[in-house]
Amino acid sequence: MQLSETIKPISYLKSKTAEIINSVNENRQAIIITQNGEAKAIIQDIKSYENLRNSLSLLKLIVQSEEDIRNDNVISQDEMFENLEKKLFG
Repeated sequence: MQLSETIKPISYLKSKTAEIINSVNENRQAIIITQNGEAKAIIQDIKSYENLRNSLSLLKLIVQSEEDIRNDNVISQDEMFENLEKKLFG
C-alpha cells in the first residue's frame, strides 16, 4: 500500500469507519487521519499495536541494563542464581 493511500481525512473516517478497520486488520498497515490538513491520529490493528508496545518495553529494559553496566551495578551469574534460589525455595 502506498503512503498516499494510508493518509485519510477525518471525513473519510466518519463515512468509511468499518472499511478502514477491515483494511487495517487485513493489511496490518496503519492509517493516518488528518484534520484540517494536519496529521492528528493513527489507526492501527491491535496485534501491531501490541507488538510495538512489547518492542518498546524491551528497548527500555535494554537501556536500563546498559545503564546498570555503566554504573557497575552488576552481579555474577552464580550470585544471581543463588539469590533467585533463596527467594524461590527459602
